[in-house]
Amino acid sequence: MPLMPAVQFTRRFSMAHRLIADAGSKCAVPHGHNEFVKVTLEPTAEIAFGQSNHAASFENLKRRWHGFVDRSLDHAFQLNRADPLLDWFQTHEPQRLNQVLTIDGDPTTEALVIALWRKLEAILKAEGLPFRLAELAIEETPTNTVLTRGLTEAERAWVLGGWCDRADFSINDLLPPETWS
Repeated sequence: MPLMPAVQFTRRFSMAHRLIADAGSKCAVPHGHNEFVKVTLEPTAEIAFGQSNHAASFENLKRRWHGFVDRSLDHAFQLNRADPLLDWFQTHEPQRLNQVLTIDGDPTTEALVIALWRKLEAILKAEGLPFRLAELAIEETPTNTVLTRGLTEAERAWVLGGWCDRADFSINDLLPPETWS
């Protein structure tokens, strides 16, 4: 297939996290960021030039992804599954578990890029959109961005949590999947 124009879109979200692997780090204290996630999609089908002039409309491409970012990712508290704060939420504020994103290991921006890549791949497949994910970047601060242009076998095999491989709005596996539809 000839090279076709790629599409790119960005969404802003606010989040909080803490990194507990290095207890002496200033990042071990809960803190937040206003982040931007930027995705680049390349069509896997030919564009209907002279007709629609696109492989899919921006509206169709963005609908589910932006819904996930706005409904689930925005204002979520990102925690390591081993973080004692997770037990606190489960015991004292179970009604907020839908706002707690969990990852196997610290919820670094690097880990989130991998999780979101897998989530968006699941969404594209479920929606039947004729696109492949070419690049995903998260701007954590104006001077720090993490991006990937694909995943290694190790990143695909990493058990981040089943949530990242489902096309629903889930951000953890603490609640039943039907909770997230």
